[in-house]
Amino acid sequence: MATIDFTKGHGTGNDFVIVADPDGAADLTGEQIAALTDRRFGIGGDGLLRVVRSSAIDVGAQTLDAEWFMDYRNADGSAAEMCGNGVRVFVKYLLSAGLATLAPGETLLIGTRAGTKAVTLSDNGFEVDLGVWRPDESEVLVRGRGLPVARPGLGIDVGNPHIVVALPSVDELTQLDLTVQPHLDPAPPAGANVEFVVPAEPLVQDGVGSIRMRVFERGVGETLSCGTGVAASALAVRHWAGASAPDRWTVDVPGGRLGVRVVRHDDGEHVLLSGPASLVFSGQIALA
Repeated sequence: MATIDFTKGHGTGNDFVIVADPDGAADLTGEQIAALTDRRFGIGGDGLLRVVRSSAIDVGAQTLDAEWFMDYRNADGSAAEMCGNGVRVFVKYLLSAGLATLAPGETLLIGTRAGTKAVTLSDNGFEVDLGVWRPDESEVLVRGRGLPVARPGLGIDVGNPHIVVALPSVDELTQLDLTVQPHLDPAPPAGANVEFVVPAEPLVQDGVGSIRMRVFERGVGETLSCGTGVAASALAVRHWAGASAPDRWTVDVPGGRLGVRVVRHDDGEHVLLSGPASLVFSGQIALA
């Protein structure tokens, strides 16, 4: 039975199995990925990051401007477009393994199924430009275990789909049971990550907005953090707050705190996510 080398990493508790495959020779099956990320019989993780050169993978995305491609898979083995925490952990691995360098003021490009993402150093770790965001004004009703009534959700696209739901209190956020997948009506064709948010009181202090969030990730379940979900949640609350809302946000999730910035470019508003990334341990495991 073949063995593979791996590294375990996380970004604010959103954890990943990292497999280096520069030449694209180890195209893991969905079943193998699910086994590797299994928390009882495998290494354990919310997903898997395969480190592969953009020239060695064909995903139908134009990412050849980036040397490295983040082949991100959910814990159930399904492919996902993007992962904000995953990109930071991916970059942390590249730097640790000597596969890339990133100095202050420099930018490192990473290929994803949602296009090329630019990563820079930040005070709290790494900052990734998630690109232009888009709201979806079509109403989705969200039912979740622990919610007394269905709540309207706002669709936000930051390279992958999200539905953000505002809750009135921290108590309701805490009592929400996310061991059961929330029900979306109508259900998006490709599914969506679902975020539940509570604005801080006051919402804005010293020009920075603040919210709390929990998330149910498509193909995974509840996670301690979701980078693109953090960005989507801040964007949704900013959208609801109106024209006077700030462009800088902090978002508290069960795994820690992340930062969000909105920056205007010629092609529209870009959303940037910043936060820490950690590598925990490395080893070898038999590959079924």
